[in-house]
Amino acid sequence: MSTVTSSSTTSTTSSVASVQAAAQTALKAAAQSIISGATGNSSLDVSSLVTALVSAKTAGQTAALTAEATTDNTQISAIGQLSAALSALQVSAAPLYNGSMLTSFTATTSGSGITATAGSGAVAGTYSLDVTQIASAQSITSAAFNTTTAAGLGTGTLNVSVGSKSMSLNITSANDSLSGIAAAINSSDSNPGISAAVVTGSDGQHLVLSSTSTGASNTINITVSGTTSTTSALNQLAVTTTAASDATSGSTSTVSSSSGWTQSSAALDAEFTVNGTAATSSTNTVTSVLSGVTLNLTSAAVDSTGKSPQTLTVAANTTQQATDVENFVSAYNTVESTISSLTSFNSSAAAGSQGGPLLGDSMVNMIRQALGSIVGNSVSSSGVTSTLASIGVSLNADGTLSVDSSTLNTALQNNASGVSALFNLTNGIGQQLNTAITTYTQSGGLIDKRTAVLTADLKNVTTQSNALSAYAQQLTTQYNNEFSALNTLMASTNNDTQYLTQLFGGTNTSGTLNKSS
Repeated sequence: MSTVTSSSTTSTTSSVASVQAAAQTALKAAAQSIISGATGNSSLDVSSLVTALVSAKTAGQTAALTAEATTDNTQISAIGQLSAALSALQVSAAPLYNGSMLTSFTATTSGSGITATAGSGAVAGTYSLDVTQIASAQSITSAAFNTTTAAGLGTGTLNVSVGSKSMSLNITSANDSLSGIAAAINSSDSNPGISAAVVTGSDGQHLVLSSTSTGASNTINITVSGTTSTTSALNQLAVTTTAASDATSGSTSTVSSSSGWTQSSAALDAEFTVNGTAATSSTNTVTSVLSGVTLNLTSAAVDSTGKSPQTLTVAANTTQQATDVENFVSAYNTVESTISSLTSFNSSAAAGSQGGPLLGDSMVNMIRQALGSIVGNSVSSSGVTSTLASIGVSLNADGTLSVDSSTLNTALQNNASGVSALFNLTNGIGQQLNTAITTYTQSGGLIDKRTAVLTADLKNVTTQSNALSAYAQQLTTQYNNEFSALNTLMASTNNDTQYLTQLFGGTNTSGTLNKSS
């Protein structure tokens, strides 16, 4: 049987006693029914009599089992509330033990056209950043085709490539129009990253091709093969692009002049310097230059003079760090509040309901003391000793934590070594809490084992209740048979008594036979 608190025991005892008293009262009434039936005053109330007798035998046990099941269910529910609060604390404390709090940085720039974010791997520092060119995607336009030619360029095969990727298109009489070729390019499952459109100008129709990827290497090239003749209009779609060279200042991609194609947007890499070191990127989202830092470049960032660099500042994200600490404190206080509620004692409440469901519970007391010890002690790491109190988080007399925002922000901004020691990933406050909570809440852990004991007891109570119900049914059938027979016998006896009295007379009466004599 599970551990029951003194308050629960009192309530259970009172409940069982009340049920037993009611059963005895009903039994006395049933006894009076038998007496009345035996003296001829009435017949037996068999139903009430059987109910009273069965209740007298089983009511106490039934009440005790019901009370035990109620206690078990109440404790299981209470332990579930505690477990949920502990799990919520573990989630809220995650930044304190998984490293995200200590690796939370902000990245800002002094000018326009650049946004920066900092994540895992970033290092606090200040950098000079000068952008001379942003990455762009190539876009080219074919020579003009008149309406008749554009409607039937001829058949053959087009090999269209963007950078190192390519696709082969079979052009037949069904799709040899300029619009048909554009549709074939756009719908191809092997499209290498190119979009096609037909633009109609005053001089005729043009095929416009645009790479969907920026970067100097993503140039567009087309070769034509399998045409019916060298004069086929389809041959005019061939184009060769020469890629720009990052090593040459001002270099840009160019298309072969003899093809009739023109370039409206060149395939270019972004070019910039960080602290004077030249760097390039095929995209305007730069992630490989500074560890943990992502740069997003726009045209507004370009310094055409090369003499007006921006300042990039990477610093600890103290705002997020403060939020992480405050979230942890809030979740910790929820655990403390939950425990206080479950172990409360109200002397003014009715007897049997004064204590919480886990009042005096040794497991809860152990968890509470363990958590309090962790948040109240100091942590040492790399020669630095720190406490929660040193960063503005105080342990109150009632077991809760409180935050002095001013002290916390000052510590986060000016005492990085103390903060790092307090929340280090080996024996920091967060790591200790995570380990302790896991011990309590994991499968096979302390809470799981306690719940299993209560669940097993509930199962046993159910088995006993079922057996008791079967026994009560058996008694009901037996007593119904016995007292129904007794009721019939007493009724017959009373009839015989009345008949004999009529014949021979009784007290203060003379019978029929006496009168005739």
